[in-house]
Amino acid sequence: MGVLRVSDGSDGRLNFDEKLIVDVRGLTKVYNGRVKAVDNISFGVREGEIFGFLGPNGAGKSTTIKILTTLLRPTSGTALVVGHDIIRQPNEVRRSVGVVHQEYTADEDLTGYENIILIADLYGIPREVSKKRAAELLKLVDLESAAGRKVSTYSGGMRRRLELACGLINNPRLLFLDEPTLGLDVQTRVAVWGYIRKLKEELDMTIFMTTHYLEEADSLCDRIAIIDRGKIVRVGSPEELKASIGGDVIEVEVDGSTGEDLTSVIAGVGNVSEVKRSGSTGYRIKAKMGEEVAPLVIELLRSRGYRVKRISLTKPSLDEVYLEYTGRSLREEEADRDQLFAQRATLRRARG
Repeated sequence: MGVLRVSDGSDGRLNFDEKLIVDVRGLTKVYNGRVKAVDNISFGVREGEIFGFLGPNGAGKSTTIKILTTLLRPTSGTALVVGHDIIRQPNEVRRSVGVVHQEYTADEDLTGYENIILIADLYGIPREVSKKRAAELLKLVDLESAAGRKVSTYSGGMRRRLELACGLINNPRLLFLDEPTLGLDVQTRVAVWGYIRKLKEELDMTIFMTTHYLEEADSLCDRIAIIDRGKIVRVGSPEELKASIGGDVIEVEVDGSTGEDLTSVIAGVGNVSEVKRSGSTGYRIKAKMGEEVAPLVIELLRSRGYRVKRISLTKPSLDEVYLEYTGRSLREEEADRDQLFAQRATLRRARG
């Protein structure tokens, strides 16, 4: 990760490390003088990578994006985005980035083509440029045949692809995607993944994306930052994050009639690196070569007169990583988030 340095110029601006397209230093956002949505976070995004921001509702993901895209001013700290200071050079930042919000923003009474042209007009892009660019983008996201249709006739996947096209109209070096597949079915979600990869591979674009979906982060992202309660708790590639939890995870539940704590007993088994008690009768064990350790744990417990009620072996996954660093799983929240998004979409259509 690069280091911010004060330039020799009289304006006191911070120099940009050329290896980083986003360089965040000590960013904090406090609401109402007491609620820390973002708490002194620092990280960097390398040019050309897909960088994932993973965390639950209220973790600070959307607030961070709003700060980095100059929609919110930080309480303290700063960041350089595409070489521009978010506080001193907000207009330059806005011209250099594209943003696709989690909520649909396209005007349903306009066609797909008209929506892209409208966004281009807001950027001040000349029509002779925007018309050609709009045609190219509609082709990129496979919406050429639907360009003249009103957005109200589009499916959820088509709308999301249109949002991608709108976010690219200013030819940004950096694209922010806030929950890009929220509310989509699995098949459509996978299709959108393909378009995101296409942006990186064909346009050499850097993508900063927030997501709830662990499989999405695992499939798409070169590196991931986990944020929880406003703090960055871990940054690394999916492989590095999985390796960081120290091996396979074995969960075992025993007959708890005696109430004895077996933590130290289980910790004595070979290749076991950590044992945590879960409730009064459960244990969460981290071990190398878990498939060999699990039978040894069962045999040990039986030799001491305990009946094993349940045992499971899990290879490292991002869900295990998240559980390790935050103490909870994202799975249940993913489902709740999808349901909420679907309800919002239904209400919008009902009001229309």
